[in-house]
Amino acid sequence: MYTKFQQFLQNELTSIDTAGLYKRERVIVSPQGAEITLANGNKALNFCANNYLGLANNPELIAAAHEALDSHGYGMASVRFICGTGDLHKKLEEKIAEFFGTEDTILYAACFDANGGVFEPLLNEEDAIISDALNHASIIDGVRLCKAVRYRYANADMADLEKQLQDAQAQRFRLIVTDGVFSMDGNVAPLDKILELAAKYDAMVMVDESHSAGVVGQTGRGVTELYDKKGQVEIITGTLGKAFGGAIGGFTTGKKEIIDMLRQRSRPYLFSNSIPPLVAAAGVKMVEIMQNSNALQDKLHFNTEYFITKMKAAGFDIKPTKSAICAVMLYDAKLSQVMASKLQEEGIFVTGFYFPVVPKDQARIRVQLSAAHETEHLDKCIAAFIKVGKELGVVS
Repeated sequence: MYTKFQQFLQNELTSIDTAGLYKRERVIVSPQGAEITLANGNKALNFCANNYLGLANNPELIAAAHEALDSHGYGMASVRFICGTGDLHKKLEEKIAEFFGTEDTILYAACFDANGGVFEPLLNEEDAIISDALNHASIIDGVRLCKAVRYRYANADMADLEKQLQDAQAQRFRLIVTDGVFSMDGNVAPLDKILELAAKYDAMVMVDESHSAGVVGQTGRGVTELYDKKGQVEIITGTLGKAFGGAIGGFTTGKKEIIDMLRQRSRPYLFSNSIPPLVAAAGVKMVEIMQNSNALQDKLHFNTEYFITKMKAAGFDIKPTKSAICAVMLYDAKLSQVMASKLQEEGIFVTGFYFPVVPKDQARIRVQLSAAHETEHLDKCIAAFIKVGKELGVVS
């Protein structure tokens, strides 16, 4: 049987490659930072990492992880409810709740697990989930695992959300779910208006802060801070793998009873190992750094505004954004790959995004700014974009 299936897969892979949609991994042999070293020995400036605050190679986080490795060992070798709960896990959960102004927190191996495990334990066929059309794949998969009635509204379209909420009045409980920052475009969810509609139509709200925590809001508390709605959202999910150190681990934080129910019934939590103690320890240190100083957020916000202003002035088509994501629109999939390749030759490490990661004919290079970038890094990146953009006819 596999001979036939193998031929089928080979044909499919060839078709993907011919269409310019094949994804090839590039190997990094250095720590993650503003400058990285590739497997061929070349150095490049990294503008496609989720390392928004530059904490992925932060000495304080490394020291905290080393200390925990010595004091708590390498791994827990257990799920939480058997013998996988350590003091560092509980301390990190408390710190995350304190940071977001919520009542309780539960840790997961990744935010994909947090989103995959949040809906099914809380809602059933009597209930409704109203989801933004551009929500992350993990939210989409989590919704699929739940028997609740599904509604979808156009990205950040409040008229459409209101219509879906009206239709969802037939259900018992209603949950609106949205990304805080939509990862491919960089736009921020209009949380103030979402909460108004939630109050009007008796619904709860869930926000995935993966690309907004540490980034959006004056002190990086995310969209609830940006709109001055701290504590008004029932559920927040997020990750330790982006602004919060760039390692691994996810979380759900929110109302106490919701978190308690997830501890009882959330399958990714009940059947997955605890995150390593060293990751929890670094996470605790990360929150402390953010609580003690706003320097990293201030630098990130400066870098983002500087870069986007210069790129727009150079004539690039940039999606509107209030985050650290700058979507340079190219629309053609092959062009996005060619441009990314030529930029790498100029020492700029970026990635072309195309279908199915983004809709067809919406290919782009997603530039992600970091507090680790210095102004000279930004200037070099902008100059490379202009040079390559002119070569390829993207800008004049």
